Amino acid sequence: MNWTNLPDPVAFAIPVFVLSIIIEVVAVRLGWRGDYDWRDTGTSLAMGLGNTIVGALLAGTSAGIALWAWQYRLFDVPMGWASFALCFVLDDLAYYWIHRAGHRIRWAWAAHVIHHSSQHYNLSTALRQTWSGLFGLTFIIKLPLFMIGFPPALVAFCGGLNLIYQFWIHTEAIGRLPRWFEAVMNTPSHHRVHHGTNPRYLDRNYAGVFIIWDKLFGTFEAERDDEPVRYGIIKNLATFNPFWVAIHEWVGIGRDLLKARSLRQALLAAFGPPGALSGDTADVIRARWEAQAARAVAHPAE
Repeated sequence: MNWTNLPDPVAFAIPVFVLSIIIEVVAVRLGWRGDYDWRDTGTSLAMGLGNTIVGALLAGTSAGIALWAWQYRLFDVPMGWASFALCFVLDDLAYYWIHRAGHRIRWAWAAHVIHHSSQHYNLSTALRQTWSGLFGLTFIIKLPLFMIGFPPALVAFCGGLNLIYQFWIHTEAIGRLPRWFEAVMNTPSHHRVHHGTNPRYLDRNYAGVFIIWDKLFGTFEAERDDEPVRYGIIKNLATFNPFWVAIHEWVGIGRDLLKARSLRQALLAAFGPPGALSGDTADVIRARWEAQAARAVAHPAE
């Protein structure tokens, strides 16, 4: 195994992605659970293409940051399958925290919100990726992997495998899988919850591959048959324009910074949780819903 000559697994997976979307479209037409809107799908594909182009343009910057961190490594990780397996697990743990930061810090959310902007949930949604991921700054969470001693090429390879895994969980066509699998792995059921705007589902299930991180860190929520998932974001976009999808939250941050009347307001506008200025954060929305549910139980006749 050569750490310096690892292929980009995503490049090899792209034909499989396209074929899988075609198969899902046909399956939905034949009556399988799911939904497609061609305008929405077109936006998702445009976002995926833009992400690929931006990624290629900024590849040198990303590699440079990784190599800079790697020069301060504590160890030289030996080549071998055990090292690969450990890197894959630690990379997935880093992804959990990157993903969680992407929902809890508005600056990072501005880069990540693109992926949640679709009100449909199908395999094309998996390709709705950001054009400004590097500017979200969450990549710093992965720097410890390089400083431990995992070569940048290996970390990138594991990250690519992680991304490939997450493609297939963006579907309504697959229900719940065997209990042992649902207990350990991220699945379509778990990830549907993550894309939900229902108060119960907000900011839950950040996992990439292993759902155990959510269970360990208290962010797991199971999908319920009595509460269908509503997809999208709290304030859904009224456009399929990919350029506005890509920048709308950055524009929102800029507007709020211009209106800020104190340093505190400015910091909340940029780095507080989404909705901090209006008071409608995910935590507040969930707490309000929980209070209403508790009142309904205590006073069912009202």
